[in-house]
Amino acid sequence: MQKTVFVVDDKSTNLSMAEKAMENQYRVITLSSAEKMFKMLEKVTPDLILLDIDMPEMNGFEAMKQLKISKSYSNIPVIFLTGLTEAKDEAHGIELGAVDFITKPFSEPVLLNRIKYHMQIDELIRERTKQLERLKNSIVYTLADVVESRDANTGGHVARTTVYVKILTEALLKHNIYSDIIQEWNIESVVSSARLHDLGKIAIPDNILNKPGPLTHDEFEIMKTHSQEGERLIDQMIERSGDAEFLNNAKLFAGHHHERWDGKGYPHGLANTQISLQGRIMAIIDVYDALTTERPYKKAFPHEEALKIIMDLSEVQFDPAIADVFFQENEQFKAVKL
Repeated sequence: MQKTVFVVDDKSTNLSMAEKAMENQYRVITLSSAEKMFKMLEKVTPDLILLDIDMPEMNGFEAMKQLKISKSYSNIPVIFLTGLTEAKDEAHGIELGAVDFITKPFSEPVLLNRIKYHMQIDELIRERTKQLERLKNSIVYTLADVVESRDANTGGHVARTTVYVKILTEALLKHNIYSDIIQEWNIESVVSSARLHDLGKIAIPDNILNKPGPLTHDEFEIMKTHSQEGERLIDQMIERSGDAEFLNNAKLFAGHHHERWDGKGYPHGLANTQISLQGRIMAIIDVYDALTTERPYKKAFPHEEALKIIMDLSEVQFDPAIADVFFQENEQFKAVKL
């Protein structure tokens, strides 16, 4: 598949020269300003950007800053095209995240060789990143399965809640509820981290975790500790691995999914938006799954009855905005069969 290169320069002669040099090897999209580049990025994600520095309105350095603050565009390799020759300009560009500089006027062989080199490097990095992501997911799945295998009462809970989290997160984005937060997420990573929301149950004694009936007050107090235990275990993982983004999401799911909108939940007694969005999403999902699945001490509630219970608890136990989206999209949850 042909790779795509953006060439961004306010001089038409430079655009024509670059396009002519690359036309037989790459799909080339020429753009006469940084503003046009950002509009095009909404439709096309290039494999590499050649970016002029000296442009009116938004120059290359300013455009680079905008690229790097966006999770959607920050990993696109950028080579600066420049007539500037001072070392301080090159140093500034590298600090901003450019992978290379090509001095104008450029020669065709230099242009093509630099592009080919950085394309290969970027491909190797992406493949390595994919391998690490697969390894991480494998570890997460195995760890979640180990925790769930100890709990005979909640078979399939992790798989179902993970699907539900994805549905609800995408529905919130669709309805423009908390979209300013969700747009900054790597949704696939956040959803995957939700698998660890009950990690702390690994520390709960078997006689409590698998009791085939209601828990006593003292037993329930022990069961409640799984939220803080999950936070503690994930903190240890963060300290040892340094994978802060993925594990911080997991920690929020683990520590906040039993908090309540009215502040009467546990373990921290957080209220309203003091509770992380991850925790508020999982709070609804966790209860819905508990209601609609059979347990040794109860039968499964029909979807419609579970839906009514959740809506009755809106503004009490659950974030009302999230509960409303859950209600509007409830058929999607009903359709899940795992």
